[in-house]
Amino acid sequence: MITVKSDADLEKMRVACRITGNVLKMIEKYVVPGVSTAELDAIIEDFIRSQGGTPNFKHLYGFPASACISVDDIVVHGIPSARKLNEGEIVSIDVGAAYGGFNGDAARTFAVGKISEEKQRLIDVTRQSFFEGIKNAHAGRRLGDLSHAIQSYVESNGFSVVRVMTGHGIGRRVHEDPSIPNFGAPGTGVMLKKGYTLAVEPMVNMGTFKVFIDKGDGWTCRTLDGKPSAHYENTILVGDGEPEILTL
Repeated sequence: MITVKSDADLEKMRVACRITGNVLKMIEKYVVPGVSTAELDAIIEDFIRSQGGTPNFKHLYGFPASACISVDDIVVHGIPSARKLNEGEIVSIDVGAAYGGFNGDAARTFAVGKISEEKQRLIDVTRQSFFEGIKNAHAGRRLGDLSHAIQSYVESNGFSVVRVMTGHGIGRRVHEDPSIPNFGAPGTGVMLKKGYTLAVEPMVNMGTFKVFIDKGDGWTCRTLDGKPSAHYENTILVGDGEPEILTL
């Protein structure tokens, strides 16, 4: 069931989303060669709590940390550890905060020091695909219109969209209906309504769209060919016109 958020709901949700967005602005300066992903996670958790929020990823479905931190060929759900970042890598940080019973969710991919032109292009295309998609995120459009726009933009730039991981509705729970694929056909899927809140999150691979889950931890999702992946996500509010991006 997809829920339409009331003004009272949105008042709390905007706070959760503002905290979430501010985490990603804050953490960028700490993304440097030599820092461990566990250190980044600790900084993120401390910041969320200092803002009056709760890290909503921690213990969600058993996930052990406050942020998913995914380096290079890790698409999503990287578990923070003692592993240190190296010059030339890219790292995706996916975070969420809860406040007043509502949730925010957002992700960015950052460069670690100086990166290759192709990695930077991957980051840029992934980010822009989000904005191409949400041009269709207004009342009366179909979810497939949004999904198709993301896929078309990504593939026209020579990259691929991950099929098995999707965006999602969000509100009182981190993951709500509907599922939001980053591929699809226009004119299909759920019709969007004013008051829907959605986490739109292109996950884009430099090579094949195929991925696998690391059997060692049951969480880490990697590209099948070992090539890099990037991630860009915001929580948005659907309206009659241009959507409101709650986590910027």
